[in-house]
Amino acid sequence: MFQTLYSYFWWERLWLPANLTWADLEDRDGRVYAKASDLYITLPLAFLFLVVRHLFETYVATPLAGLLNVKEKVRLKATPNPVLEKFYAATSKHPKQADVELLSKKSGCTVRQVERWFRRRRNQDRPSLLKKFREASWRFTFYLIAFIAGMAVIVDKPWFYDLREVWKGYPIQSMLPSQYWYYMIELSFYWSLLFSIASDVKRKDFKEQIIHHVATIILISFSWFANYVRAGTLIMALHDSSDYLLESAKMFNYAGWRNTCNNIFIVFAAVFIITRLVILPFWIMHCTVVYPLDLYPAFFGYYFFNFMMVVLQSLHIFWAYLIIRMAQKFITGKVVEDERSDREETDNSEEEEEVAKNGPLSNGHPVLNNNHRKTD
Repeated sequence: MFQTLYSYFWWERLWLPANLTWADLEDRDGRVYAKASDLYITLPLAFLFLVVRHLFETYVATPLAGLLNVKEKVRLKATPNPVLEKFYAATSKHPKQADVELLSKKSGCTVRQVERWFRRRRNQDRPSLLKKFREASWRFTFYLIAFIAGMAVIVDKPWFYDLREVWKGYPIQSMLPSQYWYYMIELSFYWSLLFSIASDVKRKDFKEQIIHHVATIILISFSWFANYVRAGTLIMALHDSSDYLLESAKMFNYAGWRNTCNNIFIVFAAVFIITRLVILPFWIMHCTVVYPLDLYPAFFGYYFFNFMMVVLQSLHIFWAYLIIRMAQKFITGKVVEDERSDREETDNSEEEEEVAKNGPLSNGHPVLNNNHRKTD
């Protein structure tokens, strides 16, 4: 049964145009072709990326955060309460009004105290500013290096300037060592993102991020199997061109460098919209949809590859909407912040007045502050 499924999966009509077989893509006469077995190395490389990331965040990003004076906000802790904690963990982090009133009776707290407890408890679970900074630093470093490496791989190739060259001689196109390593590193990195997504900072587009990572892994893997390597390198470099700008804007935002953050964000927004909403659909997707039909009839792989491109493009439109919302805030003079992030909740109570007079509280007691400086 396994052998039958294997043979169906690698049926040539799924992956290759008509009249071509896998035998046509065997290495010969100095030509080297992409092979499915090459991708096995990406899984151990993905775990290596996780190790490197941990070392980078510990020994590079953390000291950098100190140099940039990344400061944590003072968070008031929720006082231990077994009744409320049980509801928070097992039922909901956002209780309805009826639940609040019921919990008030069970816990012996007032309704206002219960609401305040849940606000503080949710804030405790939110990732720290240092965690966000470290994560942004790691992604900034990778995306910047990947973009530079990607441009080095494709800038001297004829298909970088003439997209019809992408399909010249397809699929009998020999693979270059630079293309091999570019693919292996990019795919390994996205595997590592998928493996770490549960522990990374969760944003409002968490589900979209999972879809993006899975779609990207499938697209990179399929383009490798079907020898769409030239198109794949163009698409990966195009995506990396704006990602490092976003991560650098986040870093400066966490460090409190608002003007620098806003200026980088505007550059990022322009690059994102040009690359993802103009170049990708009207140049790259036109190249993958129209030009191949001049050489061979459409087959399953052709439809599948372009379907995954449409999935990615749909996500780009969604993120462009969020970016435009942030750009509007910038233009109107409001602070630019990540629309995908949860905001800190504050206590609108008499206790805030006490904080303003006596300094921050810890479990209901004032914290001595001999510096007499306001904490951001």
